[in-house]
Amino acid sequence: MSAATRTVVMTGATRGIGLEAAQDVLRRSPETHLVILARGASGTRALPRLREASPYVSLIDTDLAGKASVEAAAAQVEDLLDAGDLPPLRSIVCNAGVHLSNALTTSVDGYELTFAVNVIATHLLLRRLHPHLQSPARVVVTVSDAHFGDLRHTGGTMPAPHWAGPETLSRPGAFDRPARIRAGRRAYTTSKLGGIHLVHEWARRLPDGIDIVSYNPSLVSGTGLARDAGRRLRFTMKWIVPLFLATPLVDTPRVAGRKLADTILGLTPAPTGAYIHRTRAARSSAESYDAERERLLWDWLEQV
Repeated sequence: MSAATRTVVMTGATRGIGLEAAQDVLRRSPETHLVILARGASGTRALPRLREASPYVSLIDTDLAGKASVEAAAAQVEDLLDAGDLPPLRSIVCNAGVHLSNALTTSVDGYELTFAVNVIATHLLLRRLHPHLQSPARVVVTVSDAHFGDLRHTGGTMPAPHWAGPETLSRPGAFDRPARIRAGRRAYTTSKLGGIHLVHEWARRLPDGIDIVSYNPSLVSGTGLARDAGRRLRFTMKWIVPLFLATPLVDTPRVAGRKLADTILGLTPAPTGAYIHRTRAARSSAESYDAERERLLWDWLEQV
């Protein structure tokens, strides 16, 4: 067993706010053994930076777009925990996400890729690993205020989500003109709404002492998330958003990463099921509170 006393399993820890948050967690919580789930090349590139903060970092090669890969990665974590090669599991952080320029790209299992990575993979990982969490524990799922889909939260750059049930949303071509950039953006906002639904349903089912929250970093410059989301949005994120860094509206990846680390470490107080906006618990969109929709999403995911 490592000299660390707690394990944190994290996706999306190889770039942007995830990498910054992972480094911050390791620096501020030296008792943490961080296990990152990432595709081999990106994980290998991130390891040296993470190990500058702590020697207690492990990498498990994982393709979040594939059910078998997610299951295999979770099984490896289980084996390490059961063998005593990792300290008790105290946190799962689902920070990875994709944002594409269309709604037609498929995962290896034939699902629409945005939904597969942003919703299905999150549920599969939690389903497999949640029995290993030891109280007190916190699960964090990164979402986005783009799920509001209004001018105030997106500046008109993102369309409103369109929830049509997971049977439809999981299929390529679920939105009008699916080959268009706007459909890809709608797939993204809808998947982030789905992430909040998922957090609400998991909060009803997890035992006392194991909390789950959704985390919204809001506008962050230089994350690379929009690299596959179309030229116009890439231009906005690269040239327009940084103009607002001197205001409270936009964070750098380092600042946003520190805020995400606060949430992971439990330093941002919030009840289970809460939506954390940067540094405080807040209300998510009115549409995001729908117990029947959340139950139906859960039931569908349990059959995946």
